[in-house]
Amino acid sequence: MKHILFIGAGSMAEAMIHGFTKQQVFAPSSITVTNKQNETRLQYLQTTYGVTPTYDIATAIAQTELVILAMKPKDVASSLQMIQPYLQPHTPILSVVAGYAIESITSILNERPIARIMPNTSAQIAMSTTGVAFNACSDETFKQSIHTMLRAIGSVVEVAEDQLHAVTALSGSGPAYFYYVVEAMQAAGLAYGLPQETVEKLVVETMAGAAEMLKQTNETLDILRQKITSPGGTTAAGIQALEQHHVKDAFTACVHDAEQKSRHLAKSAVNV
Repeated sequence: MKHILFIGAGSMAEAMIHGFTKQQVFAPSSITVTNKQNETRLQYLQTTYGVTPTYDIATAIAQTELVILAMKPKDVASSLQMIQPYLQPHTPILSVVAGYAIESITSILNERPIARIMPNTSAQIAMSTTGVAFNACSDETFKQSIHTMLRAIGSVVEVAEDQLHAVTALSGSGPAYFYYVVEAMQAAGLAYGLPQETVEKLVVETMAGAAEMLKQTNETLDILRQKITSPGGTTAAGIQALEQHHVKDAFTACVHDAEQKSRHLAKSAVNV
């Protein structure tokens, strides 16, 4: 694919644009971006990444080989209706919209190759973990092109479309959960008088180190945790506090509610 069109210019579109251009999957000149009405945002993306902003949808679609849907869920139906008259019958679609089913896209744009993905904002540094699902019209050439594109922004896992709800809850929203934990740990560190720069370094690099341990060792989670948790020690006291405050239950509820919200959005889209 030599030219792509982003419809939507929010944080996820920017993260993908950053990843694609930084990894040289697409030249900035081969990326066109449009949105509902925020010209300032389009100008920012043009200045920052060298992409082409436009509100000339007919011309942009005529020149593109892949349309990427990256708008808010509430704007999808109207956006699809807007672009439908200009699409060629076999122009493929890549959707980054949480909870908006392939069936709902097809109901407006008709049968064509469609991929739904759920990346996360770590795409900006080529470390997204992206789930992807394809419809029956997607041939192997299209699938491989999408996999190649997504590997430029991180790792890729292909799943059934219904499983994207869980992918959304785990990895799509996941970075926000970890940032929340970092915020809490930094606040705790600051409460003991440590300088902010020191606290940030301690917490961020500790999390990064733990992630690398998980990636590089073959040891299970419980073994890794037990190696740090001496009976009667400081770590044991901290783990006990986490258990007393039902932190594991809170994370279970967090993922469950995000997964259910994704399903709710999908049902709402069908009824639009």
